[in-house]
Amino acid sequence: MSSTPPPVPSRRKPRTLALELVDALGDRIRDGRLQPGDKLPTEAAIMGEFQVSRTVVREAISKLQASGLVETRHGIGTFVIGVGEAPGFKLGPDQFNTLRDVISVLELRIGVETEAAALAAQRRSAENLATMRQALDAFAQAVDERRDAVGADFQFHLEIARATQNNHFADMMTTLGSSIIPRARLTQAEPAQPMSDERLQYLRRVNGEHESIFDAISAGDADGARAAMRTHLANSRERRRRAQQREEG
Repeated sequence: MSSTPPPVPSRRKPRTLALELVDALGDRIRDGRLQPGDKLPTEAAIMGEFQVSRTVVREAISKLQASGLVETRHGIGTFVIGVGEAPGFKLGPDQFNTLRDVISVLELRIGVETEAAALAAQRRSAENLATMRQALDAFAQAVDERRDAVGADFQFHLEIARATQNNHFADMMTTLGSSIIPRARLTQAEPAQPMSDERLQYLRRVNGEHESIFDAISAGDADGARAAMRTHLANSRERRRRAQQREEG
């Protein structure tokens, strides 16, 4: 009997599909079917076997990298490095409990993502730009439908990290996860609340900031991309600082 797992139903959410793919590939590494030094199948082969998209495959491989199970060598492929341990640094839900926590993460992101944007402007491919554009379009559609667009927001920032062509940026963003988007905390806290006009206007400003970042990256303007990302994240940090002052006042 074949040991190949059955295709994952396409109706499942991409994040769930990625986690299932991580489990499937991780099991092959842990039980020895994939040995240290073995090269993983190509993206196309994994897509065909598991019936998932390229985005799902890349997210799964990023998670395997973050877990210390595989490493990617540019231009060669992704290789098994053994049954590793998860990196010591990670942020869990309990580290986003307060506005102070959210501000701390935004400060970290300012330090990392401003440089990522500059590198992305220098190194991005046509495919990188296309996936960024898809994330921006998904964000705009969600806002038009008065949804908070946390997933599309995170996807845009993750695609910028990938466009650096430096896996460490993408691995860090994947490890942090979508909870780094400040609105994720608010959405979880108030899931049934209709979107206010004030929040709608804020999201439209965020969309405009994202477009400025994208324009600079698309134009190959490293300084402009760095400045646009810093402005975007600093604006978010200042909004949370004002909210924190109101809470403490």
